[in-house]
Amino acid sequence: MVNVTAAMVKELRDITGAGIMDCKKALIKTDGNIDEAVEELRKSGLALAAKKAGRIAAEGLVSFKVSEDGKKAAIVEVNSETDFVAKNDLFKEFVAGVTAQALTTEAKDLDAFKAEPWAEDASKTVGDVLVEKVAVIHENLQIRRFEQMTSDSYIGSYLHGGGRIGVLVNISAEVINDEIKKAVKNTAMQIAALTPLFVDEASIPAEWTAKENEIILGQIAQDPKNANKPVQVQEKMAVGKMKKRLTEVCLMDQAFFLDGEKTVGQYLAGVAKENGTSLKVNSFIRWETGEGIEKKQEDFAAEVAKQMNQ
Repeated sequence: MVNVTAAMVKELRDITGAGIMDCKKALIKTDGNIDEAVEELRKSGLALAAKKAGRIAAEGLVSFKVSEDGKKAAIVEVNSETDFVAKNDLFKEFVAGVTAQALTTEAKDLDAFKAEPWAEDASKTVGDVLVEKVAVIHENLQIRRFEQMTSDSYIGSYLHGGGRIGVLVNISAEVINDEIKKAVKNTAMQIAALTPLFVDEASIPAEWTAKENEIILGQIAQDPKNANKPVQVQEKMAVGKMKKRLTEVCLMDQAFFLDGEKTVGQYLAGVAKENGTSLKVNSFIRWETGEGIEKKQEDFAAEVAKQMNQ
């Protein structure tokens, strides 16, 4: 049996927002497995916000660049230690250079990307320039990730908060005009605001559906109000809850933020019809600065106590 430490309990509590004893019990039950403990707390309805696992902690910028023909794009995230540096012109210029390089690179991973010649000065690598910027700015900087997107028709984009959230949307359409571009921009704004996980129900992996259904059934079974309800009734309840869940995680099923009477799918179908074309969202990328990175937290009370003891 794994020894459940205070650090493990704190990590689970930070992720879920559940009580200390509930976190400890979940860790004991799952033999210290954090991911399984999160699911256990969700089943019990004790996880206040499992999405805190991806909370925003690190600073920096998300940036993207789209080719002139609108059929290729790249998105990057470059992190800094403070928001002050993220607003610094020197840092912004570096991020712009990294983004431009990401659009043309043939590198398949971050190590290869940092090892290739810097486009603005081939005598240096991308990694060399990163080290130089650290020396000048006096903060730890990291090129955290990059990704390219290609489309047979058009890539729409949206940047929120000056680089806090970046979205790319890959669509297929026979007609690409200002109205279609506007619709794709609105879709990108929808993704930035409501954080869908999938394009539509057909794009959801079977493993995700199975796991989510298991969690929903667990929540229903542990609700005292359902204690005497037959399994068949509970399963029907789960179907209803799953349908509601899909309207949250599937882009096409979400209520459109500019017209709550329509879903995003209905909105796009209407725009396509008005412009004599089909319009299909193939994929999207939504990145938020610092998601999944835990920022160092200073324990002021502990520091004071430590100094008093000394």
